[in-house]
Amino acid sequence: MKPISTGRTLATVTSLALAVALLAACGQKKDPAATQAAAKVNKSEITVHQINFLLSQQRGLKPEQTDAASRQVLERLIDQELALQKADELKLDRDARVVQQLEMARRELLARAYLEKVGDAATKPTADEVKAYYDSKPALFSERRVYNLQEILVEAKPEQAGAVREMLAAAKTIPEFLEKLKAAGLRFNGNQAVRAAEQLPLAQLDAIARLKDGQAMVAQGTNGLQVVALAGSRTQTLTLDQARPFIEQFLLAERKRKLVEEQMKSLRKEAKLTYVGKFADKPASGAASGAVAPAEAAASGMLPSGDVSKGMGIK
Repeated sequence: MKPISTGRTLATVTSLALAVALLAACGQKKDPAATQAAAKVNKSEITVHQINFLLSQQRGLKPEQTDAASRQVLERLIDQELALQKADELKLDRDARVVQQLEMARRELLARAYLEKVGDAATKPTADEVKAYYDSKPALFSERRVYNLQEILVEAKPEQAGAVREMLAAAKTIPEFLEKLKAAGLRFNGNQAVRAAEQLPLAQLDAIARLKDGQAMVAQGTNGLQVVALAGSRTQTLTLDQARPFIEQFLLAERKRKLVEEQMKSLRKEAKLTYVGKFADKPASGAASGAVAPAEAAASGMLPSGDVSKGMGIK
């Protein structure tokens, strides 16, 4: 749907305690296959069923990798069980902070399960819909390119935007532009990456596709200006047959997202919702969705700050 600190320790304990609850639930089943032991850790058992459950959460696992992955999962479960037994001895499940985190984790898991159930109602896109999407996104498929991008984030006030744009227009190269920024006393940082079209934000793909090698685009951000320069590119098209599985997956995911979004709006409309205390004056913007709307992102003309790698997800 990655120094040890107290927060991290509690998060680990929470994860472990959740695993105990899940494993205990699994252990209540009478099916012999579900309780087949894979290892014994003191007086407790780790079952094949538990291993298989965790394996099912691993995407892209190939059949020939299953045996090795099973053994790795088993070793992790053994370490987890040892830690859980010690946590039980210390009665960490009674710690107020752990109890609170367990309850929050339970809420999140149940809410996520409901939203996944709502999304399950989404229908698979038809062949015509896949073809229409393919034809509507030439920059992503029939005219697909691989881009060598340079991104520079400039700490500039809105009133300095015009001057920065003039510097960029006057500079013949990005290094020359950076020298002009230094001379003007403007702070900046940047990064460079090679990204295929599908790895770029979809809202910005067409704008980047219109750039010629050596050109750059500029946008105003919350903390300054963002400059994205195209150092170079090469054409690497995708046929409809090659793109079909990715388009199907993408369109299906979009349908699920919209179903969830519509359901949450409906639930909010039907609920008796009252903000109280310090929250009574002004609810947070975007409260219904919890995120900036795609239209807002597109209108901003910006790539997500420091990120040129989020796109359709084709590998």
